[in-house]
Amino acid sequence: MQKRSYTCGLDAAIDVMGGKWKGLILFWLGEGPLRFGELRRTVAGISERMLILQLRELEASGLVHREVHHQVPPKVEYSLTAFGRSLVTALVPLGEWGEEHLERLEAIRESGGAAEPGGRPPAAADS
Repeated sequence: MQKRSYTCGLDAAIDVMGGKWKGLILFWLGEGPLRFGELRRTVAGISERMLILQLRELEASGLVHREVHHQVPPKVEYSLTAFGRSLVTALVPLGEWGEEHLERLEAIRESGGAAEPGGRPPAAADS
């Protein structure tokens, strides 16, 4: 695997948390530590295999800590590291932007993403 250099900070941030699921996993872990089964139920729509893969990548990136409690039955708990909490703090404004424009974004998605002339998304209620 060839290492690449990042072109800017945004490139690096998206690389470490990009994809559909990582942001959601980070969001829910921002609420506090969760066991695997709790995460599986909380992150709606994710498969068990995908959750395992995403958690491994987040752990390898240093964003998530995996704690194994040696008991019967075994208990594994996931939490954010300080590094992960710093990323979640940076993502909060993005989530707020999404909430603010949710209706418009859903309308664009429902219309198939058709853009107006000039590359603009279909007109919706501007906030």
